[in-house]
Amino acid sequence: MIRTWLVTMVALVLFTGCGKELEEYNKPAEYWYEKMVTAVSNGNLEKADNYFSSLQSEHISSPFLSEATMIMAQAHMAHDEYLLAEHFLDEYIRRYATPEGREYAEFLKIKAKFLALPNPGRDQGLIDETLASVTGFKANYPYSTYMPLVHTMETQLQLAKGVLDEQIAQLYERLGKPKGAAAYRAIAPVTWIKSEEVVNADIPWYRAMFEGDGSSSWYDFMIPQTRSVVSMDDNLSETK
Repeated sequence: MIRTWLVTMVALVLFTGCGKELEEYNKPAEYWYEKMVTAVSNGNLEKADNYFSSLQSEHISSPFLSEATMIMAQAHMAHDEYLLAEHFLDEYIRRYATPEGREYAEFLKIKAKFLALPNPGRDQGLIDETLASVTGFKANYPYSTYMPLVHTMETQLQLAKGVLDEQIAQLYERLGKPKGAAAYRAIAPVTWIKSEEVVNADIPWYRAMFEGDGSSSWYDFMIPQTRSVVSMDDNLSETK
C-alpha cells in the first residue's frame, strides 16, 4: 500500500513538473520579453538568457528582439560578463542596428573590451585588439558624441601598452637579448605621450609579489645570468 502511494506521488510530481515546462512554450512575444526584463531586473541573467532564447526562437521577426538584444548586452556588461556582452552587441549590429544604433553598439563594444582589462599587463593581445577597434571607430564616426570617452579610453590603453612594452623590453635585457629589447622599444611610439612623464600604476602588494614592477621580480634568482647562445650571436652580428 505504501509502495503504491509512493509511486503515485512520484508520478504526480513528474507529470506536474513536465506540465509546468510545457506551459513555458509557444507563448506570445510580449510574454517572453516581460519575463526577460523581470529576470534582468532581479539580476538572474541565466534565466534572462533562457527567456531571450525563447523569444528569439519562437518569434524570429518580433519587433521586441532589437531592444531585447541591447538590454541583454548591457545587462551582461553591468555584471562584468564582457564576452557575452560583445556577443549580444555583435548580434545587434548584424541584425537590427540602424546607423545611429550601430554607432552606439560599436562604442559599447570598445567599452566592453576596455572594461575587460583590469590588469592590462596580463593581456597584451586584448590591448592591441581594443586599440584597433578605437582606430576603426574614429575613422567611421569622426564626429561621434562618444568621441571624448573613446579618446579617454585610448589614452589609458596607450599608456598601458607603453608600460607593458617597456617591461617586456627590460625582461629581454635581463635575459641578455638586446635585439628583443630594442624591438619592443621601437613598437609604434605614440608621439603625444612622453614616456618620461608616465607614472606607473600602483600594484597591490599581493600582486607585486608575483608580477614585480617590470624592472625586477621575486623570481630573478631563477633567471640565468649567462647570455644564451642566440643572444651571443646577436651581439656578434651587431658588432660586425
